[in-house]
Amino acid sequence: MTAELDETEASSRRWLEQIALGQEAALEQFYRHYHGQVFQFALRLVNNDADAAELTNETMLEVWRAAARFAGESRVRTWLFGIVNHRAIDLLRRRRRRHEHADELIDVADEAPACNLSDVIGGAQDARHVRSCVQQLPERQKAVVHLAFFEDLSYPEVAQVLDVPIGTIKTRVMHAKQRLQHCLAGLFNPVRGPA
Repeated sequence: MTAELDETEASSRRWLEQIALGQEAALEQFYRHYHGQVFQFALRLVNNDADAAELTNETMLEVWRAAARFAGESRVRTWLFGIVNHRAIDLLRRRRRRHEHADELIDVADEAPACNLSDVIGGAQDARHVRSCVQQLPERQKAVVHLAFFEDLSYPEVAQVLDVPIGTIKTRVMHAKQRLQHCLAGLFNPVRGPA
């Protein structure tokens, strides 16, 4: 798997070099490879499909403009998520100035293959419960959880993306885990009434 990651990183760096030279085909390849990851991270930050799509487009436009400034000091994905994070902060600041509220939750449909109906229902309920618990986390903890556990970034990479010290990341993860354990306790230890 390391070889696959190295190959992906090498391809991503080549695309950035080509994008810096103004090659639109390289941006198209970069977009195809990363747009889903960018959209999912943006969605975790802003909880709105339309805003996540806007952030995805703004991020890719920034990649077009800033590819030449990629210094290679981090993985491309870490650099890219940093752009998404900063764009999301800008969007939320603009929204606050306009006094708009960003507390809408968007349900993302599970795309599980057909199988035993009780398994599907149970799995979907578990997934909804977990998703609901993650959505209840404070924004800062939600971003850390998404990057560390869904995007599989290391703590130093998460710290770089969010532009905070690594100790802050560890603290946010610890608090997020505590909140998730408390929220998920109902899933594993449901309180049952008389039958």
